[in-house]
Amino acid sequence: MRVLVTGAGGQLGRELLHTAPPGAEVRGLRRGELDITRPEQITSVVDALRPDVILNAAAYTAVDRAESEPGLAHAVNARGPAYLAAACGRLGARLIHVSTDFVFGEGPCRPRRPDDPARPESVYGRTKYAGEQGVLEADCDAAVVRASWLYARAGHNFVNTMLRLMRERGAVRVVADQFGAPTWARGLARVLWSLALEHREVRGLLHYSDAGCASWYDLAVAVAEEGRAAGMLERAPRIQPIGTEDYPAAARRPRFSLLDCRETLRRLRLEPLHWREQLRRMLAEPGADG
Repeated sequence: MRVLVTGAGGQLGRELLHTAPPGAEVRGLRRGELDITRPEQITSVVDALRPDVILNAAAYTAVDRAESEPGLAHAVNARGPAYLAAACGRLGARLIHVSTDFVFGEGPCRPRRPDDPARPESVYGRTKYAGEQGVLEADCDAAVVRASWLYARAGHNFVNTMLRLMRERGAVRVVADQFGAPTWARGLARVLWSLALEHREVRGLLHYSDAGCASWYDLAVAVAEEGRAAGMLERAPRIQPIGTEDYPAAARRPRFSLLDCRETLRRLRLEPLHWREQLRRMLAEPGADG
């Protein structure tokens, strides 16, 4: 089985390469090696590698900067996946594409189902939703997986930012009225591999996150507690809960974007893994230093 991983230099891309199952012939390409906004590059790479599956981990994820770079965000998050889907359709390959809980905006305070209306309230969310549509409307074998609050031991993410700020400042202010589910990128990577190799019959729109619910404040408290237990913080930091209005940002975030993952877990025959346990496992890994 030949597998192409796009965005291989990002936190999810690295985890996909790290968790690649035996027997898979995997080629990971970073942005400098494959720019998915350029269809001619996609055609050249796909024709040369002839992959059976493409795992698309390439994305524009700078949520606030996207407000001032909507063209670039749309090129990467919307047009790029559509180009990949067209290439997969031509080749007869399977495409596994990753999206986000930020496609949701105001709505009911319950876990969001895949068939709930998407109401993105930011450029990032709108471009990611457009990418979903481009993949799902293409004539190719595809699955789109929405995930939430991704982090990994390497890369730019909330967990690593909190560890750095807690060391440098000893105190942080964190939003306490936005809720979702933190998700270790390694767990998501294993779901994507399952869709690529074991459950090729599963198509369409899926949700996946680690189990449980948290605010960003809850996650920061857990990072502090687990970080100290892992020997990564010398002292307990002060963590002040604040409201969304107290932390001005260019992009509007969803207040409640917990994903309903029951159908994904059932179809892939997976047991839910709680976000706190997953965070503990990640921080206990050798080399996890924030």
